[in-house]
Parts: sequence; structure tokens; C-alpha cells
Amino acid sequence: MKSKRRPLHWRSGVLRFAGNLVKGLSYPFHALFPKTRFEILAVSPAKKGREASVDSPIPRIVWQTNFSALCTWPMFVNYLHNRRMSRAFEHRYVSTEARDEYVKGHASPRVYEAYRKLTDGAAQADLWRVVVLYNEGGIYMDIDAALVRPLERLLEGRSQMFVWDARHFSNFFLATVPRNPLYEKMLETIVHNIENYPKEGGPSVFYTTGPGAIQSLLVDAGVTFVPRQMACIQGVFTNERFQYMDRPRTKWKYKKTFIQE
Repeated sequence: MKSKRRPLHWRSGVLRFAGNLVKGLSYPFHALFPKTRFEILAVSPAKKGREASVDSPIPRIVWQTNFSALCTWPMFVNYLHNRRMSRAFEHRYVSTEARDEYVKGHASPRVYEAYRKLTDGAAQADLWRVVVLYNEGGIYMDIDAALVRPLERLLEGRSQMFVWDARHFSNFFLATVPRNPLYEKMLETIVHNIENYPKEGGPSVFYTTGPGAIQSLLVDAGVTFVPRQMACIQGVFTNERFQYMDRPRTKWKYKKTFIQE
């Protein structure tokens, strides 16, 4: 007799429980060791003998970025969790400076000019992730995103993957093959928004470079999606306090402007 598989939502419940424990312990830890930080490696190779057992044309590379590779304990636990859930994949962490260098060397002058206008790290990361995924393919995850299931299982039989986040498509998790025409359109949309950003009363990062900028495009394309609770969740192991401990109030929502003339 075949055993019944438990519904996927139990996984997200267990993950959130574990994440709450980590966050609860993080307050006394960083109260005792306020200057302690952990380093995320620029490149972490795929683990030998951990070849993916499912078929997907998506390159086995996970891309992540943040303002610093030095992070708090809960952020590092988040990274280790994702590393455990994607052992067959290479992980690449890209710093702020390396993002700029990548876009300059791998995108058109027009795209790089638009990138240079962005003064906010989150907006820069929005544009960079589309550039790198269009060129290289692979998987992008926000630094505070946590996988619910092993990555190779999520990508089984897929050439691209999008996550639905409550009421809209998200860009905190993206997966694709290289040279996906849809990503070329996403890139064009974001660059257009930056080039035509009004001098006063313009939309937020969310609608200029973030998820709101690509909603209509993805809806019109009729792409399928995976609910976040079955794929990847943000803020499980960490929160704004621990993510921005070294740079408080730098999140995009606190900024009045993020584009320079």
C-alpha cells in the first residue's frame, strides 16, 4: 500500500515554528554579542554527490545579494537553511559593488545608465536580478527568503517559476532558463519606468522596479505560479531589526526618493 503524502502546508507551518525559535533566541544572542557577524561566501559550490534527481533546464545557480556579506545570526541561519535545501546548486552572493560591475559589463549602456540612476539598494537589486537571470539563468532569492521545499523538487519539469505572494506575483523568488523572452520584456518595463520617472509624486520602488512593475506583464502572459506557502517564504528566520541592524531605516519604504536625475 502506498503511503499518503501529507499536504504541503504542514511544511510552511514547521518552518515558521523553527523560524520563530531562531528569532526568539536572536534577541538575547545579539544583546550579549552585539558586534558578532557571520560571513556569507561569495561562491559556495554545489555539494559533491548531491546531483539533482529531477530534470529541469534551469541552471543550478542560486543568486543572492545584500548591502553586506557580513550578517547577523538569524540571517546566517536563514542562509544555512537554504543551503541545506539546495545542496545540488551553486550559491553566489553578490555585493553592492559587484552588482554595479556586473550590470556595467553584461547589460546595454541604456540599462546601465538606468541602473546608475537608482540610489536605493533594493531598487538596484530589482533591476540587477532581472539582468543576471536573463543572461545567466538560475534562481534568485531575497536574502530573507526561506525555501519551504528542496529546490530541485520545486523546479521539477519547469523552465521558469514564479511565486504568488498573497495578492500579487512576487520577485523575491524567481527562476528561469537564460535568455527567457519574458525577462527581456520585464527588463524593458523596469528601464522604461526609471527613464520616465516623474520629478514629483512618482510611484514607490514597489511599482517602479519591484513586483508592481511586472504584474500586468505576467498576468497578460498567463504565466503559472506556485503559492508562497508551498515554495518560499520571506521573514521566517529574521525581521527588519536583524536584517538592517547595521544600517537602520535603510529599507526602501523609508526613503522619499530613490532615483537621481
